[in-house]
Order: sequence, then C-alpha cells, then structure tokens
Amino acid sequence: VVLNQTLADSLGLNFSENTDELNAEILSGNKLIEGSCPLAQAYCGHQFGHFVMLGDGRAILLGEHLDPKQQRWDIQLKGSGRTPYSRGGDGRAALGPMLREYIISEAIHFLNIPTTRSLAVVTTGEDVLRETNLKGAVLTRVASSHLRVGTFQYIAAKQDISALRTLIDYAIKRHYPELINAENKAIALFSAVMTRQINLIVNWMRVSFIHGVMNTDNMSISGESIDYGPCAFMDHYDTKTVFSSIDHYGRYAYGSQPVIGQWNLARFIESLFPLIDQDEKKAEKIANDLIANYEDLFANAFHKMMKNKLGMISDEDQDKRMMSDLFKLMHKNQADYTNTFRYLINGKFPQEKLLNDPDFIIWEAEWKKRLSKNQNSEDAYKLMIKYNPVFIPRNHKVEEALFEAEKGNFSKFLLLCRIIKKPYDEDLNQEDYTKPAPASGRVYKTYCGT
Repeated sequence: VVLNQTLADSLGLNFSENTDELNAEILSGNKLIEGSCPLAQAYCGHQFGHFVMLGDGRAILLGEHLDPKQQRWDIQLKGSGRTPYSRGGDGRAALGPMLREYIISEAIHFLNIPTTRSLAVVTTGEDVLRETNLKGAVLTRVASSHLRVGTFQYIAAKQDISALRTLIDYAIKRHYPELINAENKAIALFSAVMTRQINLIVNWMRVSFIHGVMNTDNMSISGESIDYGPCAFMDHYDTKTVFSSIDHYGRYAYGSQPVIGQWNLARFIESLFPLIDQDEKKAEKIANDLIANYEDLFANAFHKMMKNKLGMISDEDQDKRMMSDLFKLMHKNQADYTNTFRYLINGKFPQEKLLNDPDFIIWEAEWKKRLSKNQNSEDAYKLMIKYNPVFIPRNHKVEEALFEAEKGNFSKFLLLCRIIKKPYDEDLNQEDYTKPAPASGRVYKTYCGT
C-alpha cells in the first residue's frame, strides 16, 4: 500500500524491476531474497520498571544490507508472524499501527532526529484479531542496527562474559569505530551511548514528541528512536502529558523522559559491570560516577537546544530564567507548544489566550530586548527556523489519515506523508495541519498495537 521510494533509492534498492506482486511477496516475507537468513533476536527489558525476558515476538530480521556508500543497515519485517519469542501472541500486525509507525518514523527523520526508517507497508490479505477483526499488514523497518540496551541485559543475565565482550566489540565496530582502541571498551561504549541518548531525548523534547514506552528494550545502542507503538506529539504544553493507554501513572510522560533516559542507562551500565572492572565494588563506583554525569550533561544539552529555539546566540545571565518563565506562561495558558515558538518567528498565532496575558506581553518585550544583544539578528532568525518546525504529525490528523486508509482511501495519508517531509517549510499552504486538536479531540489515547 505504500513504498518509500526515496529511502529505497538511498539504499540502492530498485523495486521497479519487479512486478508489484513480487514486491509484495518479498516485503511480506512470503518470498525470501537470495542470501537472506531470517532470524528473531532475543533480548531482555525493563517494562515499566519490571525485568522480563523478551525478544522479537512479531518481527523477523531478513539480514543486513550495504547501501551504495557501504553503510550497513538492518532490514526487518514487523508483523510477519510467530517467532520463538511470541509468548502466545499471533506475531501479526494490523494495518493501522503499521501505517502509524510509517508516518511517525518518517516525520521524526525529517525533523532531523535519529530514527529507524520505514521502507514499506503491505497488506497480507488476512485479518488479525484484536478487539475486532482488523486488516493484517507487514511493515519493513530499516535501522542502523537492532542492538538495544535489552540485548546487553540478555547477555548479562546469562553471565556469559565472553559473549558480553564479543557484543561490546561488535557494537563498537558497527556504531562507534572510533572507540576500537579504547583502554576500557565497556566504559567507552557506555559514555558514547549516553551522549547519543541525551541528544536523542533532547531532540524529542524540542519537537514535543512523547515516545510512550521507554522500556530498556526500546533504547537503541545506535541512538536512534525505535518502536513507535503508543507515541504521540504534545499540543498544549504540560510536562505531565501522557497518551499511552497502559501508562497509568505517567512513568513515560513528556517531562519524565529525561529521568527515564538516565534510569535506562543505569540498567545498561549494570550489564557491563564484569568488563568495567573485575572488582565488583570498583565497577559499581565507576558506574555511579558515570551515571552521575548524566544530569549536568542533559541540562547543558537541553539549555543549548532551548537557546537555539529562542534565537539566543550569545550567553546571558537571564537566559535560564527566561526559559523557565516562558514554560510557566505556556502551561498557565494551555498554549500550543509548537505554535508558541513559531509565533516568536513570524508573529502568527492561532490562539489568543497567551498573547493577551499581561505577563507574556512583558516576557515577549524582554525576549526582544534580549535578542538585540545578538551580533546578527538574521543568524538568530535562521537558528529559530532550523529548530522550530511548522508541522508535526498532529495526533488528530494522524488518526484522520489512518481512519480513511483503513477504509481504503489513502488520500489523507499520502497528503500527511508529503507534509511531514518538509516540517520547517511555511510555504506548503496547509494551515489546517498546524492547528492543535479541537477541544472535543483533546482526550487522546494511544495503543501499542500488539
């Protein structure tokens, strides 16, 4: 039903030589590519804080692919059937959730955030039984790898130090080749992964993205966003915003993502203990010191990101306080996160409540005075455009597109796919896609689709 031609071209994959029927057979797993040795990966994970043995319950890794630049990619089918890790499930996927992952993962990519990609979605012709009968589908996912924190937890649980060493060497060779000669590869790998995860989560916060299921098995070693089950984008600013139907206590709420990132990384470094130091107490001390660095590193990265969103090039004493004041005003007035920052760029704003707040009027005047301290106002403007999208996949627009697609009408889905490819472009003449959900649509729940 959808093929990502741009991604296929970048991978050096030419589907035009095949018939549509053959492509569908390949992309559904019914016909194997020559040389493919399909496998399901095992891993563990802390799901909502509870440790469990897991694995690819409905995904099959077809193999690795080298693109024209000799970069290595995993090609995986999601929803292709049962595996040894299905735990009683059918291993299948429904069309709606697979199209949803296609939209969101591609949106995240074009928002300039590291992510797995979606190559295609095909329907299987079979129904899958969930609350009702739904159309079955298979998603082809492309990732720089499917190594997860949970992969390391799986090896650690087996207490196989030799296998752990092999896994560390492989992760470094694949994702961090600059660390091959590191004195302590376990420490070096952890520090590199922490840096990438901080960058990832800061960028999620930048565009109001809420992952929704930040279990350790969904934290990738490459630093890519992975698993788009109950994710969504926040409209009205509130750090407690959560959409997932199973996140009853807000563990993975918007404002909790930085803390959960640190918690997950603590679980990661625990799995590396045997190769950090042979003395367990020394290993624990080193690990605690490394984890303790996270808060300052994250705070600095977040501060820098917010400065870019607000066009603050130089460093001024009041910057941090001004950021905090803006967040308070946005929360007080239920202001739309994305549109507030776009207003500061172009003066266009669909909501008047914030603009009429006397405290915001004072804040805006101070902000304009603050920007006058920049050496070049044009540079500040360019910076704000780069860091503040016009378009995000608004939850209600995603649901509209999926509702129609499930009935066989893909026009809204394809329009949304075109819009998300240019999230920073004001000239698309699609103002309706910049508006938050109407009041009647603000009670929004997401589901993992399994």
